[in-house]
Amino acid sequence: MASLDETQIFVPINIAIMTVSDTRDLKTDTSGQLLIERLTGDGHKLAERALLKDDVEAIVAKLKQWIADTKVDCIITSGGTGVTGRDVMPEAFGQVCEKEIPGFGELFRWVSLKSIGTSTIQSRATAGVAGGTYLFALPGSSGAVKDGWDEILKFQLDIRHRPCNFVELMPRLSEHINNPKKKPK
Repeated sequence: MASLDETQIFVPINIAIMTVSDTRDLKTDTSGQLLIERLTGDGHKLAERALLKDDVEAIVAKLKQWIADTKVDCIITSGGTGVTGRDVMPEAFGQVCEKEIPGFGELFRWVSLKSIGTSTIQSRATAGVAGGTYLFALPGSSGAVKDGWDEILKFQLDIRHRPCNFVELMPRLSEHINNPKKKPK
């Protein structure tokens, strides 16, 4: 059974938050704000926040900028993971990710099943790694953000989580790159 190793020192990481929406602004972006409250409440640092329209090129450009930034360890997006014509987050991730983390989307949908039943099948939540940076795409609802953070990311982004977690792997994510990112501070 998973648990927190209290003998280990917590390591905060720098997380960038991106909301993708054609209808929200920073005042009405409840999902993005919820993510910020959750990550900072759990001791992590907000690296940057962006709100973009459902535009693949703009999303890819911002993702690439953050991936190249050594101050960004992780990117979490909300919105754009559905199946309508405007939902393009998985396609944008596909243009930047070097490695997929398929278990994230699978686990997210399993967790989400408890909240929204079979409607979870409409989610294309996904995750991956690019340039030594973790990328997680959540649906845009506040409920989905709560499920994703409270049930998965809160633990996987905590180095004390056992038996293993994403943070302890961060120094090794860019082993194949000439200028690897530094360890999280």
